[in-house]
Amino acid sequence: MQRYDVLIVGGGHGGAHAAVALRQGGFTGSIAIVSAEPELPYERPLLSKDYLAGDKAFDRLLLRPEAFWAERSMTIILGRTVVAVDPQARAVTLEDGEALGYGKLVWAAGGAPRRLTCAGYDLQGVHAVRTRADVDRMMAELPDVEQVVVIGGGYIGLEAAAVLTKLGKRVVLLEALDRVLARVAGEALSRFYESEHRAHGVDLRLGARVDCLEGDGQRVTGVRLADGEIVPAQMVVVGIGIEPSVAPLLAAGAEGGNGVAVDGLCRTSLLDVLAIGDCALHANRYADGAWIRLESVQNANDHAAVAAAAILGGEDAYDAAPWFWSNQYDLKLQTVGLSTGHDQAVLRGDPATRSFSVIYLREGRVVALDCVNAVKDYVQGRKLVVDGARIEPAELANSLIPLKQMGVAVA
Repeated sequence: MQRYDVLIVGGGHGGAHAAVALRQGGFTGSIAIVSAEPELPYERPLLSKDYLAGDKAFDRLLLRPEAFWAERSMTIILGRTVVAVDPQARAVTLEDGEALGYGKLVWAAGGAPRRLTCAGYDLQGVHAVRTRADVDRMMAELPDVEQVVVIGGGYIGLEAAAVLTKLGKRVVLLEALDRVLARVAGEALSRFYESEHRAHGVDLRLGARVDCLEGDGQRVTGVRLADGEIVPAQMVVVGIGIEPSVAPLLAAGAEGGNGVAVDGLCRTSLLDVLAIGDCALHANRYADGAWIRLESVQNANDHAAVAAAAILGGEDAYDAAPWFWSNQYDLKLQTVGLSTGHDQAVLRGDPATRSFSVIYLREGRVVALDCVNAVKDYVQGRKLVVDGARIEPAELANSLIPLKQMGVAVA
Protein backbone atom coordinates (compact mmCIF):
# COMPACT_ATOMS: atom_id res chain seq x y z
CA MET A 1 0.00 0.00 0.00
CA GLN A 2 1.34 3.39 -1.03
CA ARG A 3 1.59 5.78 1.92
CA TYR A 4 1.87 9.56 1.96
CA ASP A 5 2.79 11.84 4.80
CA VAL A 6 -0.14 14.06 3.90
CA LEU A 7 -3.02 12.76 1.80
CA ILE A 8 -5.52 15.35 0.58
CA VAL A 9 -8.95 14.20 -0.61
CA GLY A 10 -10.39 16.75 -3.03
CA GLY A 11 -8.76 18.65 -5.87
CA GLY A 12 -10.65 21.94 -5.58
CA HIS A 13 -9.46 25.26 -4.19
CA GLY A 14 -9.12 23.99 -0.64
CA GLY A 15 -7.18 20.86 -1.45
CA ALA A 16 -4.87 22.61 -3.88
CA HIS A 17 -4.23 25.52 -1.53
CA ALA A 18 -3.49 23.19 1.39
CA ALA A 19 -0.82 21.39 -0.64
CA VAL A 20 0.74 24.67 -1.78
CA ALA A 21 0.67 26.12 1.73
CA LEU A 22 2.43 23.05 3.11
CA ARG A 23 5.29 23.39 0.67
CA GLN A 24 5.49 27.14 1.20
CA GLY A 25 5.65 26.49 4.92
CA GLY A 26 8.67 24.23 4.50
CA PHE A 27 7.00 20.81 4.62
CA THR A 28 9.33 18.28 2.97
CA GLY A 29 7.29 15.10 3.37
CA SER A 30 5.30 13.36 0.65
CA ILE A 31 2.01 14.96 -0.45
CA ALA A 32 -0.72 13.50 -2.65
CA ILE A 33 -4.04 14.93 -3.81
CA VAL A 34 -6.84 12.53 -4.76
CA SER A 35 -9.45 14.20 -6.97
CA ALA A 36 -12.70 12.70 -8.23
CA GLU A 37 -12.45 14.91 -11.31
CA PRO A 38 -10.16 14.12 -14.25
CA GLU A 39 -8.82 17.70 -14.40
CA LEU A 40 -6.04 19.40 -12.48
CA PRO A 41 -7.28 21.86 -9.81
CA TYR A 42 -9.12 24.79 -11.41
CA GLU A 43 -11.20 27.91 -10.70
CA ARG A 44 -14.64 26.47 -10.02
CA PRO A 45 -16.57 29.79 -9.59
CA LEU A 46 -15.81 30.79 -13.16
CA LEU A 47 -17.71 27.79 -14.53
CA SER A 48 -21.08 29.55 -14.22
CA LYS A 49 -19.63 32.82 -15.46
CA ASP A 50 -16.72 33.15 -17.91
CA TYR A 51 -16.48 29.49 -18.91
CA LEU A 52 -20.17 28.94 -19.65
CA ALA A 53 -20.24 32.26 -21.51
CA GLY A 54 -17.31 31.15 -23.66
CA ASP A 55 -15.16 34.06 -22.50
CA LYS A 56 -12.38 31.87 -21.07
CA ALA A 57 -10.90 28.61 -22.31
CA PHE A 58 -10.52 25.89 -19.67
CA ASP A 59 -6.72 26.09 -19.52
CA ARG A 60 -7.07 29.66 -18.26
CA LEU A 61 -9.05 28.32 -15.29
CA LEU A 62 -6.25 26.09 -13.99
CA LEU A 63 -4.99 27.16 -10.56
CA ARG A 64 -1.46 26.07 -11.46
CA PRO A 65 0.08 24.63 -14.65
CA GLU A 66 0.74 20.89 -14.71
CA ALA A 67 4.48 21.30 -14.24
CA PHE A 68 3.96 23.20 -10.98
CA TRP A 69 2.87 20.10 -9.08
CA ALA A 70 5.66 17.86 -10.31
CA GLU A 71 8.31 20.51 -9.63
CA ARG A 72 7.21 20.53 -5.98
CA SER A 73 7.12 16.74 -5.72
CA MET A 74 3.36 16.53 -5.29
CA THR A 75 1.42 13.53 -6.57
CA ILE A 76 -1.93 14.27 -8.23
CA ILE A 77 -4.27 11.28 -8.54
CA LEU A 78 -7.10 12.22 -10.90
CA GLY A 79 -10.48 10.65 -11.57
CA ARG A 80 -10.52 8.60 -8.36
CA THR A 81 -13.06 8.67 -5.53
CA VAL A 82 -12.45 7.85 -1.87
CA VAL A 83 -15.29 5.67 -0.58
CA ALA A 84 -14.06 4.72 2.90
CA VAL A 85 -11.74 5.91 5.65
CA ASP A 86 -10.08 3.67 8.26
CA PRO A 87 -8.68 5.95 10.98
CA GLN A 88 -7.12 3.03 12.89
CA ALA A 89 -5.19 1.81 9.86
CA ARG A 90 -4.62 5.42 8.69
CA ALA A 91 -5.82 4.51 5.23
CA VAL A 92 -8.50 5.36 2.70
CA THR A 93 -10.10 3.06 0.16
CA LEU A 94 -10.76 4.07 -3.44
CA GLU A 95 -13.77 2.96 -5.47
CA ASP A 96 -11.85 0.08 -7.06
CA GLY A 97 -10.65 -1.26 -3.71
CA GLU A 98 -7.16 0.22 -3.80
CA ALA A 99 -5.96 1.53 -0.45
CA LEU A 100 -3.76 4.55 0.23
CA GLY A 101 -2.11 5.20 3.57
CA TYR A 102 -1.58 8.56 5.27
CA GLY A 103 0.16 10.25 8.17
CA LYS A 104 -2.26 13.17 8.08
CA LEU A 105 -5.50 13.21 6.11
CA VAL A 106 -6.98 16.50 4.84
CA TRP A 107 -10.59 16.09 3.72
CA ALA A 108 -11.40 18.75 1.09
CA ALA A 109 -14.04 16.87 -0.89
CA GLY A 110 -16.53 19.75 -1.05
CA GLY A 111 -20.03 18.69 -1.99
CA ALA A 112 -22.29 17.37 -4.72
CA PRO A 113 -25.14 19.37 -6.24
CA ARG A 114 -28.47 18.76 -4.54
CA ARG A 115 -30.70 16.99 -7.05
CA LEU A 116 -34.40 17.26 -7.60
CA THR A 117 -36.34 14.35 -6.15
CA CYS A 118 -39.49 14.71 -8.25
CA ALA A 119 -40.46 12.61 -11.25
CA GLY A 120 -38.32 13.36 -14.30
CA TYR A 121 -35.26 14.47 -12.35
CA ASP A 122 -33.09 12.06 -14.33
CA LEU A 123 -34.20 13.04 -17.84
CA GLN A 124 -31.59 14.11 -20.37
CA GLY A 125 -31.22 17.86 -20.54
CA VAL A 126 -31.36 18.34 -16.75
CA HIS A 127 -28.12 19.87 -15.50
CA ALA A 128 -26.27 21.06 -12.42
CA VAL A 129 -23.39 23.57 -12.46
CA ARG A 130 -20.62 22.19 -10.29
CA THR A 131 -17.84 20.71 -12.44
CA ARG A 132 -16.28 21.26 -15.83
CA ALA A 133 -18.04 18.12 -17.07
CA ASP A 134 -21.40 19.59 -15.99
CA VAL A 135 -20.84 22.76 -17.98
CA ASP A 136 -19.35 20.96 -20.98
CA ARG A 137 -22.53 18.88 -21.25
CA MET A 138 -24.63 22.04 -21.14
CA MET A 139 -22.52 23.76 -23.77
CA ALA A 140 -22.76 20.76 -26.09
CA GLU A 141 -26.57 20.91 -25.97
CA LEU A 142 -27.05 24.69 -26.13
CA PRO A 143 -27.02 25.03 -29.96
CA ASP A 144 -30.29 23.04 -30.05
CA VAL A 145 -31.87 24.85 -27.09
CA GLU A 146 -34.17 27.86 -27.29
CA GLN A 147 -35.79 27.93 -23.84
CA VAL A 148 -34.15 27.11 -20.51
CA VAL A 149 -35.80 26.78 -17.13
CA VAL A 150 -33.53 27.56 -14.20
CA ILE A 151 -34.69 26.18 -10.85
CA GLY A 152 -33.33 28.11 -7.87
CA GLY A 153 -32.77 31.82 -7.28
CA GLY A 154 -29.45 31.65 -5.46
CA TYR A 155 -26.10 32.77 -6.84
CA ILE A 156 -25.68 29.79 -9.18
CA GLY A 157 -29.18 30.09 -10.63
CA LEU A 158 -28.94 33.84 -11.15
CA GLU A 159 -25.47 33.63 -12.71
CA ALA A 160 -26.57 30.86 -15.05
CA ALA A 161 -29.68 32.85 -16.02
CA ALA A 162 -27.56 35.92 -16.79
CA VAL A 163 -25.11 33.99 -18.98
CA LEU A 164 -27.81 32.02 -20.81
CA THR A 165 -29.72 35.24 -21.52
CA LYS A 166 -26.52 36.76 -22.89
CA LEU A 167 -26.22 33.72 -25.16
CA GLY A 168 -29.64 34.50 -26.62
CA LYS A 169 -31.72 31.87 -24.82
CA ARG A 170 -35.19 32.49 -23.43
CA VAL A 171 -34.88 31.91 -19.69
CA VAL A 172 -37.53 31.23 -17.09
CA LEU A 173 -36.21 31.30 -13.52
CA LEU A 174 -38.28 29.58 -10.82
CA GLU A 175 -37.75 30.42 -7.15
CA ALA A 176 -39.88 28.68 -4.53
CA LEU A 177 -39.49 31.45 -1.94
CA ASP A 178 -40.90 34.97 -2.13
CA ARG A 179 -37.61 36.53 -3.25
CA VAL A 180 -34.27 35.55 -4.79
CA LEU A 181 -31.14 35.34 -2.62
CA ALA A 182 -33.47 35.00 0.36
CA ARG A 183 -30.99 32.93 2.40
CA VAL A 184 -27.99 35.21 1.90
CA ALA A 185 -29.16 38.81 1.44
CA GLY A 186 -31.72 41.35 2.57
CA GLU A 187 -34.86 42.27 0.71
CA ALA A 188 -33.49 45.43 -0.92
CA LEU A 189 -30.77 43.48 -2.71
CA SER A 190 -33.21 40.73 -3.69
CA ARG A 191 -35.64 43.18 -5.26
CA PHE A 192 -32.83 44.94 -7.12
CA TYR A 193 -31.63 41.71 -8.73
CA GLU A 194 -35.15 40.60 -9.55
CA SER A 195 -35.68 43.88 -11.39
CA GLU A 196 -32.37 43.60 -13.23
CA HIS A 197 -33.04 40.07 -14.44
CA ARG A 198 -36.52 40.97 -15.62
CA ALA A 199 -35.12 44.03 -17.42
CA HIS A 200 -32.77 41.68 -19.29
CA GLY A 201 -35.67 39.48 -20.39
CA VAL A 202 -35.66 36.75 -17.76
CA ASP A 203 -39.14 35.47 -16.89
CA LEU A 204 -38.53 35.38 -13.14
CA ARG A 205 -41.25 33.76 -11.05
CA LEU A 206 -41.39 33.83 -7.27
CA GLY A 207 -43.29 31.38 -5.11
CA ALA A 208 -43.04 28.90 -7.99
CA ARG A 209 -43.08 25.32 -6.76
CA VAL A 210 -42.07 22.47 -9.04
CA ASP A 211 -44.30 19.39 -9.18
CA CYS A 212 -42.32 17.33 -11.70
CA LEU A 213 -40.34 17.45 -14.92
CA GLU A 214 -42.08 16.44 -18.14
CA GLY A 215 -40.29 14.55 -20.91
CA ASP A 216 -40.67 12.58 -24.11
CA GLY A 217 -39.30 9.43 -22.52
CA GLN A 218 -35.69 10.53 -22.88
CA ARG A 219 -35.26 14.32 -22.84
CA VAL A 220 -36.89 16.96 -20.72
CA THR A 221 -39.60 18.96 -22.47
CA GLY A 222 -40.97 21.07 -19.65
CA VAL A 223 -41.44 21.76 -15.95
CA ARG A 224 -44.84 21.16 -14.38
CA LEU A 225 -45.61 23.57 -11.54
CA ALA A 226 -47.70 22.83 -8.47
CA ASP A 227 -50.59 24.81 -9.96
CA GLY A 228 -50.61 22.55 -13.04
CA GLU A 229 -48.93 24.94 -15.49
CA ILE A 230 -46.29 23.37 -17.72
CA VAL A 231 -43.36 25.64 -18.58
CA PRO A 232 -41.74 24.45 -21.84
CA ALA A 233 -38.00 23.77 -21.71
CA GLN A 234 -35.37 22.06 -23.81
CA MET A 235 -32.94 22.39 -20.89
CA VAL A 236 -33.34 22.62 -17.12
CA VAL A 237 -30.59 23.98 -14.86
CA VAL A 238 -30.91 23.08 -11.18
CA GLY A 239 -29.22 25.33 -8.62
CA ILE A 240 -30.64 24.41 -5.22
CA GLY A 241 -27.49 24.04 -3.14
CA ILE A 242 -25.08 21.22 -2.40
CA GLU A 243 -24.88 18.18 -0.15
CA PRO A 244 -21.52 18.03 1.66
CA SER A 245 -19.44 15.02 0.62
CA VAL A 246 -18.61 13.63 4.06
CA ALA A 247 -20.24 10.18 4.15
CA PRO A 248 -16.94 8.23 4.44
CA LEU A 249 -15.84 10.37 7.39
CA LEU A 250 -19.17 10.09 9.21
CA ALA A 251 -19.18 6.34 8.60
CA ALA A 252 -15.72 6.20 10.19
CA GLY A 253 -17.07 7.86 13.33
CA ALA A 254 -16.37 11.53 12.75
CA GLU A 255 -18.71 13.96 14.47
CA GLY A 256 -20.99 15.96 12.19
CA GLY A 257 -24.17 15.82 10.18
CA ASN A 258 -24.63 18.63 7.68
CA GLY A 259 -20.89 18.52 7.09
CA VAL A 260 -18.10 17.20 9.30
CA ALA A 261 -17.45 19.10 12.53
CA VAL A 262 -14.02 20.71 12.94
CA ASP A 263 -12.35 22.77 15.65
CA GLY A 264 -10.54 26.07 15.20
CA LEU A 265 -7.54 24.28 13.68
CA CYS A 266 -9.74 22.38 11.20
CA ARG A 267 -9.29 19.09 13.07
CA THR A 268 -12.12 16.56 13.04
CA SER A 269 -12.87 14.25 15.95
CA LEU A 270 -10.80 11.56 14.18
CA LEU A 271 -7.09 11.46 15.03
CA ASP A 272 -4.92 13.19 12.41
CA VAL A 273 -7.89 13.87 10.12
CA LEU A 274 -8.62 17.48 9.18
CA ALA A 275 -11.42 18.89 7.04
CA ILE A 276 -11.66 22.17 5.13
CA GLY A 277 -13.89 24.14 2.80
CA ASP A 278 -17.51 23.58 1.80
CA CYS A 279 -17.85 20.36 3.81
CA ALA A 280 -16.40 21.65 7.10
CA LEU A 281 -18.94 22.47 9.83
CA HIS A 282 -17.38 25.03 12.14
CA ALA A 283 -18.25 27.58 14.81
CA ASN A 284 -18.02 31.01 13.19
CA ARG A 285 -17.92 34.27 15.15
CA TYR A 286 -19.37 36.16 12.19
CA ALA A 287 -22.45 33.97 12.57
CA ASP A 288 -22.64 34.85 16.27
CA GLY A 289 -20.86 31.60 17.13
CA ALA A 290 -23.29 29.33 15.26
CA TRP A 291 -22.04 26.14 13.63
CA ILE A 292 -22.19 26.66 9.87
CA ARG A 293 -20.71 25.62 6.56
CA LEU A 294 -19.45 28.32 4.20
CA GLU A 295 -19.56 27.52 0.50
CA SER A 296 -16.98 29.90 -0.91
CA VAL A 297 -13.48 29.94 -2.35
CA GLN A 298 -12.44 32.34 0.39
CA ASN A 299 -13.45 29.91 3.10
CA ALA A 300 -11.77 26.98 1.34
CA ASN A 301 -8.50 28.89 1.02
CA ASP A 302 -8.58 30.27 4.56
CA HIS A 303 -9.36 26.84 6.01
CA ALA A 304 -6.56 25.36 3.91
CA ALA A 305 -4.04 27.84 5.29
CA VAL A 306 -5.10 27.06 8.87
CA ALA A 307 -4.98 23.29 8.29
CA ALA A 308 -1.54 23.45 6.66
CA ALA A 309 -0.21 25.58 9.50
CA ALA A 310 -1.67 23.14 12.05
CA ILE A 311 0.09 20.22 10.35
CA LEU A 312 3.30 22.24 10.57
CA GLY A 313 2.77 22.78 14.29
CA GLY A 314 0.94 26.11 14.27
CA GLU A 315 -1.85 26.97 16.69
CA ASP A 316 -3.52 29.99 15.07
CA ALA A 317 -7.24 29.28 14.87
CA TYR A 318 -9.47 30.11 11.93
CA ASP A 319 -10.99 33.59 12.29
CA ALA A 320 -11.41 34.97 8.77
CA ALA A 321 -14.13 37.41 7.75
CA PRO A 322 -16.31 35.67 5.14
CA TRP A 323 -16.50 37.23 1.71
CA PHE A 324 -18.24 36.34 -1.53
CA TRP A 325 -18.65 37.71 -5.03
CA SER A 326 -20.98 37.31 -7.99
CA ASN A 327 -20.93 38.69 -11.52
CA GLN A 328 -24.29 39.09 -13.29
CA TYR A 329 -24.56 41.18 -16.47
CA ASP A 330 -22.44 44.29 -15.75
CA LEU A 331 -23.06 44.07 -12.01
CA LYS A 332 -20.29 43.06 -9.63
CA LEU A 333 -21.64 42.06 -6.24
CA GLN A 334 -19.11 41.85 -3.40
CA THR A 335 -20.16 40.73 0.06
CA VAL A 336 -18.24 40.77 3.33
CA GLY A 337 -19.60 39.30 6.54
CA LEU A 338 -22.81 37.32 7.10
CA SER A 339 -26.13 39.14 7.07
CA THR A 340 -28.09 36.22 8.55
CA GLY A 341 -29.88 37.36 11.68
CA HIS A 342 -29.54 41.08 10.99
CA ASP A 343 -32.16 43.34 12.55
CA GLN A 344 -31.54 46.45 10.45
CA ALA A 345 -30.49 47.13 6.85
CA VAL A 346 -29.14 50.52 5.77
CA LEU A 347 -29.22 51.50 2.10
CA ARG A 348 -26.15 53.49 1.07
CA GLY A 349 -26.46 55.05 -2.38
CA ASP A 350 -29.20 54.78 -4.98
CA PRO A 351 -29.97 51.42 -6.65
CA ALA A 352 -31.21 53.37 -9.69
CA THR A 353 -27.58 54.35 -10.38
CA ARG A 354 -26.64 50.63 -10.28
CA SER A 355 -23.93 51.44 -7.72
CA PHE A 356 -24.90 51.12 -4.07
CA SER A 357 -24.40 49.13 -0.88
CA VAL A 358 -26.60 47.57 1.76
CA ILE A 359 -25.11 47.60 5.25
CA TYR A 360 -26.49 45.11 7.76
CA LEU A 361 -26.61 45.67 11.52
CA ARG A 362 -27.31 43.32 14.39
CA GLU A 363 -27.89 44.88 17.80
CA GLY A 364 -26.27 48.06 16.54
CA ARG A 365 -23.12 46.46 15.14
CA VAL A 366 -22.12 46.26 11.48
CA VAL A 367 -22.17 42.56 10.57
CA ALA A 368 -22.13 42.56 6.75
CA LEU A 369 -22.14 44.60 3.55
CA ASP A 370 -23.51 43.80 0.10
CA CYS A 371 -21.81 46.11 -2.40
CA VAL A 372 -23.01 46.39 -6.00
CA ASN A 373 -20.50 48.12 -8.28
CA ALA A 374 -19.19 49.81 -5.12
CA VAL A 375 -15.65 48.53 -4.63
CA LYS A 376 -14.60 51.29 -2.22
CA ASP A 377 -17.45 50.49 0.14
CA TYR A 378 -16.49 46.82 0.02
CA VAL A 379 -12.80 47.44 0.73
CA GLN A 380 -13.39 50.04 3.43
CA GLY A 381 -16.39 48.29 4.97
CA ARG A 382 -14.44 45.14 5.72
CA LYS A 383 -12.84 46.73 8.78
CA LEU A 384 -16.25 47.75 10.10
CA VAL A 385 -17.38 44.12 9.94
CA VAL A 386 -14.20 42.76 11.52
CA ASP A 387 -14.38 45.33 14.33
CA GLY A 388 -18.13 44.95 14.86
CA ALA A 389 -18.35 48.72 14.56
CA ARG A 390 -21.21 50.71 16.07
CA ILE A 391 -22.07 53.60 13.75
CA GLU A 392 -25.29 55.54 13.47
CA PRO A 393 -27.41 54.31 10.55
CA ALA A 394 -27.81 57.87 9.24
CA GLU A 395 -24.04 58.20 9.02
CA LEU A 396 -23.67 54.85 7.26
CA ALA A 397 -26.31 55.90 4.74
CA ASN A 398 -24.44 59.08 3.81
CA SER A 399 -22.54 58.06 0.70
CA LEU A 400 -20.67 61.38 0.70
CA ILE A 401 -18.68 60.18 3.72
CA PRO A 402 -16.20 57.38 2.96
CA LEU A 403 -16.65 54.41 5.26
CA LYS A 404 -13.00 54.59 6.28
CA GLN A 405 -13.63 58.00 7.83
CA MET A 406 -16.39 56.77 10.10
CA GLY A 407 -15.60 56.46 13.77
CA VAL A 408 -15.42 53.01 15.27
CA ALA A 409 -16.56 52.46 18.80
CA VAL A 410 -16.52 48.85 19.99
CA ALA A 411 -18.21 48.02 23.27
